[in-house]
Amino acid sequence: MESYDYEIYEYKGGFTKKPIKSIQEVPLTITLNGREVVTLLCTAKYPEYLAVGFLKSDAFISSPDQITNLTIRDEGTRILADVETCHDPWENRVMERSITSGCGKGTNFGRNVSTISKRRLDGDIKVTPEQILTLAKELHERSTLYNATRGCHNSSLCTPDEMLLFREDIGRHNAIDMICGQCFLDNVPVEDKMIVSTGRVASEILLKVVRIGIPIMVSTAVATSFSVDLARKTGITLVGNVKDDSFWVYNDKGRIIGF
Repeated sequence: MESYDYEIYEYKGGFTKKPIKSIQEVPLTITLNGREVVTLLCTAKYPEYLAVGFLKSDAFISSPDQITNLTIRDEGTRILADVETCHDPWENRVMERSITSGCGKGTNFGRNVSTISKRRLDGDIKVTPEQILTLAKELHERSTLYNATRGCHNSSLCTPDEMLLFREDIGRHNAIDMICGQCFLDNVPVEDKMIVSTGRVASEILLKVVRIGIPIMVSTAVATSFSVDLARKTGITLVGNVKDDSFWVYNDKGRIIGF
């Protein structure tokens, strides 16, 4: 179940009854080698990809081979994701909390922005402005849960010609992490791919995409100043504020044809 039906009252000069759909919100608690890492608020879709994607994007794991067991348990009021690894993911980590600008509870441990920003994304994928606009339009057309509830974000993994994965969740972080987790577990090559997403591109979103290794990030919303600076340091192509016939290019490394 992705949404619930409710009857509310709407005020438009007077009060009238109105049927609506409200998006499902479920806590997903991730434990790693028996130790609780984080509780995310999500729609309960693809919990295995979301859990692994979160751990990968926060640098707890670096290879699928490190995972020895992954168990998902639905307890009704919450979902538990128990992940076991063959290495010690806590070794030499200094506990550090970052308050993020996204939905749910965001926790990062020893994530050093200056270290991540030293990475250079060299993928030679090429995309035309028309392809960017077409993919953004398809993202909107696939957003049936958003159209029904107005309560979620959407992200997709694409080639310039095709949308390969589409994920939706109450938080844009979760949608990105689900894509990250699936690429990670299924060994999907990412150097010739791009992310097309809804939602503001804050620094933690851009860092997730950089850590995955995807060289182009496109959003229908705008980017923060920190994200623009990080994009220019890492060489990621960052596009935002995509409308029907226009968009903003915050940074490009020759990947947008004609720019």
